[in-house]
Amino acid sequence: MSRGLLSRQLRDGEISNALGVAACNAFCTVRYTRLPELLDELAVFKDEEWLKQRKKYIKCDLLIVDDWLLEQVKPNEAREIMEVIEARDRTGSLILCSQFPPSAWHANLGNGAIADAVIDRVVYKSYTIHIAGEESMRKRMRGME
Repeated sequence: MSRGLLSRQLRDGEISNALGVAACNAFCTVRYTRLPELLDELAVFKDEEWLKQRKKYIKCDLLIVDDWLLEQVKPNEAREIMEVIEARDRTGSLILCSQFPPSAWHANLGNGAIADAVIDRVVYKSYTIHIAGEESMRKRMRGME
């Protein structure tokens, strides 16, 4: 399955959203979420309801996760991330949008075996797009009108 990492200094939402729309136009199922929202949702549910909630993130053709690892996650959250990434590794594509490069993610995942597992499953199978600049894409586009 395809992996995409968008590393940015400012906003990359326009690119991930455009890729999501293109996937929808190709009749793929797409789910967009922010990492804090995904973790909050999975933390609330237990047992069968937890499995149903997790499947929402696993069964779609493309999962777009914005605000990826902006801060260090708790050990139980790192495990939830690993479970979703592991299940998606066999089922669909993934786009992660982060303000930090992949080299900074290990520390935010807790520097342990779970961090190693997530990095191995994501980084080494991906294409990385780094967006640099002092201005947002919206400001640059206004200058072209």
